[in-house]
Amino acid sequence: MEVSFSQTLSFNAETFDFEPVANENGNATIIKFAVDEKKVSPGDTVVVISGEEIHFHGMIGKIEGGFAYASDPKGSLLPAGVQ
Repeated sequence: MEVSFSQTLSFNAETFDFEPVANENGNATIIKFAVDEKKVSPGDTVVVISGEEIHFHGMIGKIEGGFAYASDPKGSLLPAGVQ
């Protein structure tokens, strides 16, 4: 049996550098952001916060070329405009 581990990555909304890949109602529902592929894996959780408010909470679905793709289809508050 293979055992896998996941981690939660936390980012500050004011300084988080991402590219919106998909959006709904002006909020980014799928994002792309740079990661160290040796330290991050698909299945890891991404949380983007501002103060006590969660702006994005999702899971990394894939990593390609040093970029992770994560989705938050229902609760994202991240703006869909380019960061």
